[in-house]
Amino acid sequence: MRPSHLSTILDKEFLGTLQGYHTPVMLWGPPGVGKSQIVAQIGARHNAPVIDVRLSQMEPSDLRGIPFRDSELVEWAIPSMLPNAERHGAQGILFLDEITSAVPSVSAAAYQLILDRRLGDYRVPDGWAIFAAGNRQGDRGVTYTMPAPLANRFSHFEVDLNLDDWVAWAYQNGIDERIIGFLRFRPEQLFNFDPAHNPVAFPTPRSWEFVHRALQKFGDSPALLLGTLQACVGPAAGIELKAFVDSLDQMPDLDAIMRGEEIKAPKEVDLQYAVASALVGRAIRARGTPEAATVYGHILNYAKAFPLKEMGVMLVSDMLRAVGDEIFGIPAFAQWAHSIGDIMLYD
Repeated sequence: MRPSHLSTILDKEFLGTLQGYHTPVMLWGPPGVGKSQIVAQIGARHNAPVIDVRLSQMEPSDLRGIPFRDSELVEWAIPSMLPNAERHGAQGILFLDEITSAVPSVSAAAYQLILDRRLGDYRVPDGWAIFAAGNRQGDRGVTYTMPAPLANRFSHFEVDLNLDDWVAWAYQNGIDERIIGFLRFRPEQLFNFDPAHNPVAFPTPRSWEFVHRALQKFGDSPALLLGTLQACVGPAAGIELKAFVDSLDQMPDLDAIMRGEEIKAPKEVDLQYAVASALVGRAIRARGTPEAATVYGHILNYAKAFPLKEMGVMLVSDMLRAVGDEIFGIPAFAQWAHSIGDIMLYD
């Protein structure tokens, strides 16, 4: 399932805790696709704490607690990391990450916590959702087969990559527009992992964020840039991105486009993707300023300049996701929409 849909599901599961409708959710997927980040975004959206428990690093006693003698009885000291309404708040997320990497004895200790929301005398507060995540056995990670009793305590969703969702996230988080343009041009490089070859560095949403950092640090050091890109996403993707970045000196004058001058779109498809991504970046930087309407209008006018109407549709779609519905009120939007004829604009 695509990340934007999973985000909606987790939102509803989080809100369903207080109504008694919550079902623990297990997210499956290969490394680097953003499973943990989806959960973190839910917490941030609701201003709720996320307690991230890495089961792969635990012993059973770390979760169950340590026994101690109280007169003639043995009691259990509840681990302080588990949610407590007084310490952590009435609502939050208990996130059991790397659950498929936990040894079976730790997984067994989690059974009661996940299904019954309790461990001995400890109870998970009513407002806390329980989410978990892990890699599949074919992903070359340290994984154990999830026991059937544990699996039956979750609803299960597999995280599928979606370029539009990643692009929307990338614009929101200030990822270098050259990377966005490159992945629009080469979408298969968003995630390219072959477990049979067991690569060390390979393209994933996580490693493209590393590439963003590398471009900021080594962009002015041509002798080092290729090596640092390959260190993040592997030899092939690193070479392709470096060639893409080197070709951008042939891009049209973006400032002239922002002034409303008539500028031809480049013939090269890779440069068209780069221009479209850069223009969306300009729209984001103009959002909330007095010049926003003018900037949006010039970009919408330029969207008609692409030889392929689909390229203009992609540009306007990305801009709509990035800056919102206010572009519908720009006169140039109606003109652009009329120019694309029967091509539909999808959200």
